[in-house]
Amino acid sequence: MASAITSPLELVAELGLDPGLVSAATAAGGTFRLRVPRSYVARIRHGDPNDPLLRQVLPIGAELADAADYTADPLGERAALRAPGLLQKYHGRALLITTSACAVHCRYCFRREFPYAEQTSESSRWRVALDEIARDTSIEEVILSGGDPLSLSDSRLASLTDAIQRIPHVRRLRVHTRQPVVLPSRVDEGLTQWLTQLRLPVVFVLHVNHPNEIDADVRAACALLHDSGVMLLNQTVLLQGVNDDASVLADLSRKLFEAGVLPYYLHVLDRVRGAAHFDVPEESARAIAGQLAAQMPGYLVPRLAREIYGAPAKVTLSPSFPG
Repeated sequence: MASAITSPLELVAELGLDPGLVSAATAAGGTFRLRVPRSYVARIRHGDPNDPLLRQVLPIGAELADAADYTADPLGERAALRAPGLLQKYHGRALLITTSACAVHCRYCFRREFPYAEQTSESSRWRVALDEIARDTSIEEVILSGGDPLSLSDSRLASLTDAIQRIPHVRRLRVHTRQPVVLPSRVDEGLTQWLTQLRLPVVFVLHVNHPNEIDADVRAACALLHDSGVMLLNQTVLLQGVNDDASVLADLSRKLFEAGVLPYYLHVLDRVRGAAHFDVPEESARAIAGQLAAQMPGYLVPRLAREIYGAPAKVTLSPSFPG
């Protein structure tokens, strides 16, 4: 993480791109900075400004354009706070914002303006959040999120999960992470040792948007996680110019399955300020989902879904099939 590229000038030079991209990238990255690991950059096509991986990480001028209905908090997360760093939107599970740190800054991130300084559940704040979970016996699943929870050291992860496992009504642990994909070296002996010592069933929800993100190192990281007893699922965000094509998504499902990961959700874009240029209209999204379902077995077809503030669960959108 320390060696990640954070300068648009450096990224453009590294990939042999037009230097004219730097000015807009610098302006758009003023409030939500560029950050991308070198291992991820190595998967981006040299000299291609439209590479689907590059589009996810390079700031562009379109982020500065105003768009109706695109806000700083599109999912109403501030209203869902139960304690510092503890979110609960749905019955039976609660989410801990474990850290603000991410290995990569995805330009469509719905938490790009999240007030981490106020809400991150670090140090003594974990105790307040865990006390709240312990008081509510309806919570049977704890979700570690962020930022990226794997940005924490193995010892801090162990300290947190030891405390969670002492809560008798918690039955499952879920980890939402992109690090095994963008920084697969994070899945090392220390991390797998932590996982094998957990008594709770563990689910990792990865975040892969394009088949080109999956290389040999990512497959090796997934194998280590699988061998540590972790169930691996994937969620994808449907992004214009990245994966808004059924054939791309079908290839992604194949590559995920070969890596031991099952497709889980295909998310319609959360309307966060600065990401409107990624939007795929719902009618188009349903048609793409229908094309995908028509060519893949059901277990390789993620559920098309949108998160709506105040709904009791994610809203599943039915695929549309050609007449």
